[in-house]
Amino acid sequence: MYNTISNDEFYQKEKKEKLAILDVREVDEFANGHIPEATNLPLSELGARFEELDKGQNYYVICHSGARSANASNFLSQQGYQVTNVLGGMSAWKGDIA
Repeated sequence: MYNTISNDEFYQKEKKEKLAILDVREVDEFANGHIPEATNLPLSELGARFEELDKGQNYYVICHSGARSANASNFLSQQGYQVTNVLGGMSAWKGDIA
């Protein structure tokens, strides 16, 4: 099981804390605009690369609208990772974009 957070709550939290943000959109989507501190690990590569992640870290998982991040969060939680799915994704993000 994984946690969820509203986009507004995530935005407020991100302004105050350094968070581990995992953007699971494809490389071209990430390149077109992402949260500056986010790391890109596309959902299409997650199954092969998830072990690169730190099990001691809590990851905030984001995509465009929330569907892929929910899939990624479900998979990662089953592998023993601490994850929080960001509801609404980048389409609802109000903060800075790199």
